Order: sequence, then C-alpha cells, then structure tokens
Amino acid sequence: MVDHLVNTEINSQRIAAVEGCFGASGQPLAVAGRVLLGEGILTKECRKKAKPRIFFLFNDILMYGTIVINKRKYSSQHIIPLHEVTLETLPDTLQMKNRWMIKTAKKSFVVSAASLTERKEWISHLEECTRHLLSKTGQPPPTEHAAPWIPDKATDICMRCTHTKFSALTRRHHCRKCGFVVCGDCSRQRFLMPRLSPKPLRVCNLCYRQLRAEKEETEGQPKPIHPPLLGYDPSSGDDSDRSDDDKLGQWPAGAEFYTSNVPWSSFHS
Repeated sequence: MVDHLVNTEINSQRIAAVEGCFGASGQPLAVAGRVLLGEGILTKECRKKAKPRIFFLFNDILMYGTIVINKRKYSSQHIIPLHEVTLETLPDTLQMKNRWMIKTAKKSFVVSAASLTERKEWISHLEECTRHLLSKTGQPPPTEHAAPWIPDKATDICMRCTHTKFSALTRRHHCRKCGFVVCGDCSRQRFLMPRLSPKPLRVCNLCYRQLRAEKEETEGQPKPIHPPLLGYDPSSGDDSDRSDDDKLGQWPAGAEFYTSNVPWSSFHS
C-alpha cells in the first residue's frame, strides 16, 4: 500500500487537506516518502474525562488533534514518531470498551475504538507500520515507556498517603514517574527526567526516593538533596481538557467513557 501511494497526486492532496484542517497552528506534513494511510475518530482518556480525538496514521508518524469542526478544522496537534510506539491491548471494563494503550518514552495514554473491529484494524496497521519502519531504519524496538496518567475521576483520595481527600480546595496532582493521582504534600519534590522534559518535573515522594537512589548508584556517590522548587508546576504536555473548557465534576454512575456515534473512516488504499 505504501509503495503504491508514494509520490502519487492523491496522497499529496490528502496530506495537504490534513495540513489545511490544522491551519497555521499545525506543523508541515509534506515530507518525502510520507504516506497518509488512514484516519478515524478514537476516544482518548484525558485527565478529567474521555474525549473524542481525530487520529491520522502515516507510514512514519501517528498524529492526533482536537476536533473543532469535523473534516474541516482541528487544533492541538500532537505528532508521535512510530519508531517510538509500543502498543498494549487492555481488557474491557463496564465503562470502557475496545481499549488499548499507546506507549512512548515521553507519553503513554489509553484510547478506545467504537467497535472491536476498529480496534483490530488500528492495532494491525500501527504494528505493521512500526515493524516496517524499524526494519527500514535498523532501530531497535523501544524499551522505556512513560507511565500513563490515572484519570482524576478514578480516585477521591491521594493514592500515596490514602487519607487526604480531594476537594475544591485540595487539588489533585500527578506524579510524572508513576502517573498516580496524589496530593500536594505527597508530591512536593521535583526531579529531572531528561527523556520527559528539560525541566524538573513533579514526582511523588516514593518515586523521588527511588529516582534519587538510582541516580546515586549510577554516579557512584551520594549527592546532597536539594529542596523542592516551590511554585513550579510544569505542564504534563497532555492535551486533556484545556481546549474544551470542562470543569471536574462527579462522574455519573454507569456512564460510558468510550462511546462514539461517528462512523469509522476506513484506511486508505
């Protein structure tokens, strides 16, 4: 399929159309040898709630964004090189169906398809493209993956101390190492994790001790522990909820987290 579409006018038109939908806020997508293989709407688990996102599969990248006007306008473009991607199929729950996790060194997140057939199609094409790309470049499969963030709605109490209850005044935070939802007292430390960010990131106390021990073992000698960087709370890079102006509320019992009435857009051929 890729060889058939490379350097064809229809492929160039499709890529140009996707560029146009993201407008000036998006990155240029026309690259020699790049082919747009498929597109579709998946439900992405974000920090506060699950939301539909448009996904585009190319032969070298996976791209997704926020739907402003379907087929016409998208925002919040995210591009993931396929050679960094590992997939993990997840079991269904009462609220979440046809799920799998997209894992990379910088970010891991859960998505869901509207049907089991869609999930099989997505995973099959993603794995095929990734295998072909790794074989072509000679790169080894990735071995390190970022922990996915546990959604805010998953817990009402801190997942470390287990006694601090979250409220309008007691904020939820996320450890960038383990992804747990934690309170401020349990996540006062910051640690530099270069593969995630050039700046120190918020981590829970347990992960901080583990990271310090690993660093000291690597360096061969202990280093003094610096006080936490007060007032610094970097963005996770998650597209979660900023563009949709949602407010965290009580998640209704029995709600379907991953549902979509939008028909599947089949892979291009």
